[in-house]
Amino acid sequence: MNIELEKKELMKLLAETNDESIIASIKSIFKKEKKDFWDELTQEQQHTINESEAQYERGEYSSFDEFIKPHLKK
Repeated sequence: MNIELEKKELMKLLAETNDESIIASIKSIFKKEKKDFWDELTQEQQHTINESEAQYERGEYSSFDEFIKPHLKK
């Protein structure tokens, strides 16, 4: 299957149709495909991410070097 050829063929069919139900069906397919990962997260996960962003904005973070330094073997 040549994907570029298939896409061109679909675009031609779409351009030629006046059937609103076909257009609505195609739009529906694309909307289902574009899920926002945020909506798939639990409330707890969303809260953790929001809190992490707030901590970062308040300057409550350390660099990777600062974080890893105590964990390195001497």
